Amino acid sequence: MGEHRREGIMTDTDVAVVGTGPNGLAAGVTLARAGLRVELYEAADTIGGGLRGAALFDTDIEHDVCAAVHPMAAASRFFREFDLAARGVELLRPEISYGHPLAGGRAALAWRDLSTTCAALGPDGDRWRRLMEPLLEHGEAVVDQLLSGQRGLPDPRAALLLAPRALAHGLRARGGGFAGEEAPALLAGVAAHVMGPLPSLPGAAVTMLLGHLAHSSGWPLPRGGSRRIAEALADDITAHGGVFHTGRQVTDLRELSARTVLLDTAPAGLLELAGDRLPRGYARRLERYRYGPAAGKADFLVSGPIPWKAPGLGRAGTVHLGGTAAEIFRQETANARGEAAGEPFVLVVDPAVTDPGRARAGRRPVWAYAHLPPGDRRDPVALIRSRIEHYAPGFTDTVLAERGLSGAAYQEYNPNYVGGDIGTGAITLRQSLLRPVARWDPYRTPLPGVYLCSAATPPGPSVHGMCGYLAARSALRREFGLATPALAPPSRAVTGR
Repeated sequence: MGEHRREGIMTDTDVAVVGTGPNGLAAGVTLARAGLRVELYEAADTIGGGLRGAALFDTDIEHDVCAAVHPMAAASRFFREFDLAARGVELLRPEISYGHPLAGGRAALAWRDLSTTCAALGPDGDRWRRLMEPLLEHGEAVVDQLLSGQRGLPDPRAALLLAPRALAHGLRARGGGFAGEEAPALLAGVAAHVMGPLPSLPGAAVTMLLGHLAHSSGWPLPRGGSRRIAEALADDITAHGGVFHTGRQVTDLRELSARTVLLDTAPAGLLELAGDRLPRGYARRLERYRYGPAAGKADFLVSGPIPWKAPGLGRAGTVHLGGTAAEIFRQETANARGEAAGEPFVLVVDPAVTDPGRARAGRRPVWAYAHLPPGDRRDPVALIRSRIEHYAPGFTDTVLAERGLSGAAYQEYNPNYVGGDIGTGAITLRQSLLRPVARWDPYRTPLPGVYLCSAATPPGPSVHGMCGYLAARSALRREFGLATPALAPPSRAVTGR
């Protein structure tokens, strides 16, 4: 492509990507496949961001450092076209996508099979079917609408399905017309993934998205751990000439000799890297960008499966600990207000339930997050262990080793997680539609050739790659006059590790 100039610097690289989380990698794949020379910069020693894995306590037991379960990697447009299976990444789908224990040794279970779920919900089964079945019939349209750039006309099929459901479940705290506690608890546990005040319209939209996927492509785990997804993305980038620089922290945009730069960073990171070169009005809007509650992480090495009291939970890929829908709504709203009180909502995954290869004789990993107020500095291990113990008496006796990361420590681990917000921004109605600021092209910044591609851009958090993919498409069109390349491998044969 020849040499280029950016801010007076001669460059021989087409694109620099700062940050190698899922979105930075998705952007790198898209740009490298378009024939551009791409270099990716990562401050940590390993790539992957939220897809990293590590042997924390035992050399042969892999722990997922951040994300563990990946509904969006099975459903998003980027990953559908990239085709993880053809690259040797096997997504394992539990027969029970998620479970939710309740008082009295009961559990609500979201089976992957819709009919089984409805049967278990008894008199609420028909209502659950009426809620979910139409979404399943138009699943791809629903996914693509909610995982879009949120700037074009909505898909009419998806809009007609989502609008009444979001209004019904996002504007009232009651049980959504269900008679029992189980169905509302299932819905509230999914809504809590937004980590913000509930009920809310964004929470209801996420509920419809993740809720119907539980009965279609599922809530899968990659065989061997989340880093397998990052490895597949990185392999494709290097196969198309991309170059990685790990252990390389970029502190100023002027360090990058590239025609175009994509930043997989929070808005705070863009402000820091750009210094005083951003127009003041745009910078002020970034400074007003809101971050959400914190996640406190606990990793356990345990001697056996979690001894859940309620039948069926031991077969669930993900377990939500939060009590009734009313209790979840109350606690998530308190977190968003900064109130450090009450029992936290906790997500728990025993990866070996779905991927038995993650366990060894008498040793297996357990992954858990607690939702906490922004910047929370408490060690989350005791909070999470107590919460699990409440529903699984004897769990503490199985723990061989444990470690925790508070919300404040999460920001030290990854500056994108401001105040421990692993979603890179509060999921309010405004910030769902206008993140990070109100611009027609939310990825393009006022600086020539500089784009934002993190979860602070539409469609927001989760491992779906769409923020990076959509930002890369914008850069290809505006900076290079290139069309979006095909993402599928040339052969559907398994070529992964």
